[in-house]
Amino acid sequence: MRRAAMVVACAAAAFLVSLPSARAGRQEPEPSASPGTAAHAEAVDPSQCMACHEAPVRGAQHTPHAALPGSCTTCHAGAAEHMSAKVEGKEGPGPAFPKNADAANATCLSCHEKDSKANWHMGVHDRRKVSCTSCHSVHASKSKTALLNQKTDSETCFACHKSERAKTLRTSHHPMREGKMGCASCHDPHDGSRPKLLKAESTNELCYSCHAEKRGPFLFEHAPVREDCASCHDPHGSNHKRLLAQKLPNLCWNCHLTGSGHFGSGDNLSTEHGARVAPPGAPSGFPTANSRFIEKSCKNCHMNIHGSNSPSGAYFVR
Repeated sequence: MRRAAMVVACAAAAFLVSLPSARAGRQEPEPSASPGTAAHAEAVDPSQCMACHEAPVRGAQHTPHAALPGSCTTCHAGAAEHMSAKVEGKEGPGPAFPKNADAANATCLSCHEKDSKANWHMGVHDRRKVSCTSCHSVHASKSKTALLNQKTDSETCFACHKSERAKTLRTSHHPMREGKMGCASCHDPHDGSRPKLLKAESTNELCYSCHAEKRGPFLFEHAPVREDCASCHDPHGSNHKRLLAQKLPNLCWNCHLTGSGHFGSGDNLSTEHGARVAPPGAPSGFPTANSRFIEKSCKNCHMNIHGSNSPSGAYFVR
């Protein structure tokens, strides 16, 4: 019995002694490294980079990126290897930043993942492969805030949104040209959880944040007002008063063309609110226009078109 116990003990000791050597022969997988983490153990001194990349480094020194633990290696893969090769006088890999939009955005989102940016992957900018560097620049920003490629958020957006820029130049517009508003006043380019990247759950909720007097509830409500402010207004700009999408009364006739007795032209004109008139010397059968169409509009009578609390305001006349 004693001899059998000694044999078992010796075998167990031999097994335990062999464990370190077995572990030494087997390579454990290293944790995956991602930008913006402690995986950048070998940081590069930005002053060394400045010897060749003076302008980019100086531009980044005035941003929070300059204080990152990994310095340039946080965003630029291979920066340490590049520096080592240059010190030895050899040609090495460049300090690359991803050119692919998905890879570039992943690098930025490894740090900028909070607030509205958490919904970046739900938005139209991500679906259309817009890169963070399309709007922002760490090394050569021109804006006072947000590290934008242009001086203002509106100028940055207008680089792609040409039609919206043209609308802001029309006679009726929000005070964007005056510098009191910008695209970011209504839109959040990073938040894809809401329609049209709005800063509210709907167009109406966004408009009510400034135009609270139009919110209601009213005793008599105008259906288009309740549904969508953009049914009648173009928020980016218009050549008609009050950002209207069309001139009055044409805008109203889009819905109230029949049954109201307020027609503008044609053979079925009503004379209830004005006689039909024709230009002097017009031939027989010339299309005539209602006198209410010329230099007049529905709002001459229907003043409270957004809604009325008057007991006699069923037709928004008061």
